[in-house]
Amino acid sequence: MAPAKKGGKKREARSAINEAVTREYTINIHKRICGVGFKKCVPWALRDLEICMKEMGTPDVCINTRLNKAVWAKGIRNSPYCVHVQVSRKCNEDEDSLNKLYTLVTYIPVTTFKNL
Repeated sequence: MAPAKKGGKKREARSAINEAVTREYTINIHKRICGVGFKKCVPWALRDLEICMKEMGTPDVCINTRLNKAVWAKGIRNSPYCVHVQVSRKCNEDEDSLNKLYTLVTYIPVTTFKNL
């Protein structure tokens, strides 16, 4: 093992979690609801869309109404196989909120999921 360096310059740790970021994801809902009862498929899928909480590192996840309508469009039993979403980490303007950042998940309509 190499000896530890002494007297080196210390860099300031800068967290990327505190910045506003926007990313796009294609979420495969079909593999996440495999084995779930057919009357619970869409509610389970909406709960799994909160996987963005882990990706963005914020406990608050807001799902846009367009995304909610797109997932519920085929009824409670038949959720879409994939969904293309835009995930944005934003600053919370509500003074009463415990968290200073939240995640907004919005729907991006696409015709095909190939080559995304």
